[in-house]
Amino acid sequence: MGIVNVTPDSFSDGGCWATPDAAVEHALQLVREGADILDVGGESTRPGADPVPPDEEMARVVPVITRLAALTEVPVSVDTRRPEVAERAIAAGAWIVNCVAPFTELPGMAEAVKAGGAGVVVMHARGTPQTMAGLTGYADVAGEVAEALEASVAFAVDRGIGREAVVVDPGIGFAKDTNENCTLLARMDRLTSIAPVLIGASRKRFIGAVCGETDAALRDGGSVGVAVWAALHGAAVVRVHAVRESVQALKMIERITRG
Repeated sequence: MGIVNVTPDSFSDGGCWATPDAAVEHALQLVREGADILDVGGESTRPGADPVPPDEEMARVVPVITRLAALTEVPVSVDTRRPEVAERAIAAGAWIVNCVAPFTELPGMAEAVKAGGAGVVVMHARGTPQTMAGLTGYADVAGEVAEALEASVAFAVDRGIGREAVVVDPGIGFAKDTNENCTLLARMDRLTSIAPVLIGASRKRFIGAVCGETDAALRDGGSVGVAVWAALHGAAVVRVHAVRESVQALKMIERITRG
């Protein structure tokens, strides 16, 4: 899953692809590099980010999704926490809603996904981007995250979304500190028993903490390492900035494990 941030303030590439033309060209480049899914987002969810009004978020993502749906057969995902944005994005051609907020707290999101016949990624999170940094702390992070994701899957199925259309995301970096993020990655087995798993760790702060790198744009080596680990331990999708490097690493791992 290649990341297409149509935002001025995302933590590593804010402003790089903030116009529709730039975002579309970047997305098509990611396809050329091997992306299987394009994840288009119009609101930064980094800790402390300012919220974006729904109309502005839609104005950022809908033109990009509309054009990508016409230009490529690669499925497009919309990265959002707002049902109204999801609804418009699906109408514009998005196949997947990557829900970056607690799914069970958003009944309107389930309705939008079901009505549009889309797939959905349900992510574990606490609070909002403005409050989540103060909401870390778990007695058993793998167990608590798994239980919350199980509840999200049940919530989706109860509202008519097919289980086969649901992917789970443990929410790396969302109300988790460095140790909690690493523990979740070490306990992938607890997650893969629930549903297909998406891991979105690319360039995040915990990689900088472990690797001693303050510049998010220089964390691709650590990010590829996490993507490879996740794939080897059962992840179905890895969400990345550096598509070319990640695809090459994963191709080599796949070839070596085949013998």
